[in-house]
Amino acid sequence: MIKSLNIILSIVFLLLTIIICSGQNKNLNKPNVLFIAVDDLNDWTGYIGGHPQAKTPNIDRLAKKGVAFTHAYASAPLCNPSRVSLLTSILPSNSGVYGNAEAKFRKKIPDAVTLMQYFKLYGYKTMGAGKIFHGFNNPGDDQSWDYYHRINRNPNLIQTKNGKIKSKFNGRDTELPHPSLFNWGPIDIEDEEMPDVKVANWAISELNKKHEKPFFLAFGFTKPPLPWYVPRKYFEKFPLDEIILPETIAADIDDLPPFGKKLAREIYIPSTGKNFNVSGDVEHKQIISANQWKKGVQAYLATINFADVYLGAVLDALADSQYAQNTIVVLWGDHGWHLGEKEHWRKHALWEDTTRTPLVIYYPDVIKNATSISHPISLLDIYPTLVEMCGLPTKENIDGKSFYELLKHPNQSWDRPVLMTLGKGNHAVRTKRWRYIQYFDGTNELYDHNVDPNEWKNLSGLTKYNDVIETLKKSLPKTEKNQSYSHSINPK
Repeated sequence: MIKSLNIILSIVFLLLTIIICSGQNKNLNKPNVLFIAVDDLNDWTGYIGGHPQAKTPNIDRLAKKGVAFTHAYASAPLCNPSRVSLLTSILPSNSGVYGNAEAKFRKKIPDAVTLMQYFKLYGYKTMGAGKIFHGFNNPGDDQSWDYYHRINRNPNLIQTKNGKIKSKFNGRDTELPHPSLFNWGPIDIEDEEMPDVKVANWAISELNKKHEKPFFLAFGFTKPPLPWYVPRKYFEKFPLDEIILPETIAADIDDLPPFGKKLAREIYIPSTGKNFNVSGDVEHKQIISANQWKKGVQAYLATINFADVYLGAVLDALADSQYAQNTIVVLWGDHGWHLGEKEHWRKHALWEDTTRTPLVIYYPDVIKNATSISHPISLLDIYPTLVEMCGLPTKENIDGKSFYELLKHPNQSWDRPVLMTLGKGNHAVRTKRWRYIQYFDGTNELYDHNVDPNEWKNLSGLTKYNDVIETLKKSLPKTEKNQSYSHSINPK
């Protein structure tokens, strides 16, 4: 009897071991994810062609290897709502997360399961560093990470609350029209002192380690956002007398509704949460009068190139690692940026340049690599796409839709309009041809990208486009959560 019982127990133990080992092996065969965020990066990359002088060889080689989206759009032209939307796949209008002041998104959407949290639930090791959620050295959400690496920042590069820079390396031009807002210039320090280099080095160290579980490794660069301070050698790649300014036209904002004009001329001070106009004038005109336009473009190009160099270092480390053939690489920016287009600077608007951003996905031997896709894609859809790519159960109760099949078969049709939001009541809808913007007061803008890629001519006042507008309106949110913060989009 005892012998029979031992045999039965041995068989049970063997079966349990087989089941556990089978599950572990299945988990180990799942692809890793290298998840790379670049802050405030617009379409000034070589593969998109937003500026002819952009030097982004490492972004471009990833784009050439993988699937490169030329028309990817953020759900919001602001860091926090864009990132929360991407990382939860919940639209700002459904979450109520509209501004940067609402970084603790769990108060708004306590039941949300973030992308990293979902991967963690299904056996992934989730690790992060840099800016993934809004905030450079803050994990943003403890439920999302097994480990979050904090970087010791260079104290000489910390922006103080009054907008000034505590730095013996201060390279700010004294002629800047608003020195507390615009800080840029070359600094004489070594690359290794820059926080983004420390982030990249940490990511490289993780790729050189042996991991017992599939990993979700996320890191985020804080360049090119202001202050545009990077070592001098990056500025020297873009001689000031050779700088090409963005293409613009005079009086570009004259055909905008009042709130559109307000967004174009408005300045938002993050340290105070307040906004103001500069002598009632458009900020762009102030920059021109101070002879700073070329210097601003030079500084932005320099910071983009700086970030690209260290992105390349991480990509090289992945290529040399044991994980090269079983890792999905996702490169994304959180929103766009204006440098004078539509007489506007920064983000905080719903035009093409404030919302368009790079997106590249690479998965060796699985998707249709070495392909470019021009269909408009929302960053909202990255979450369900990665879930499907990694063979995880479909996540329910999210707003995003997987585009995995598009990655495998890029020639198929894709007609999902992209919705973008800047506070309650302000939305843009982007299709392959059209951009429609509707503000809280019902005023609107319409642009035909087939003939007007710069969005210079607002067509909304022409009756022959009424049917187009009515069709695009169907993609606007039917209901919206209230906003509860003071921000630059306050219509008053």
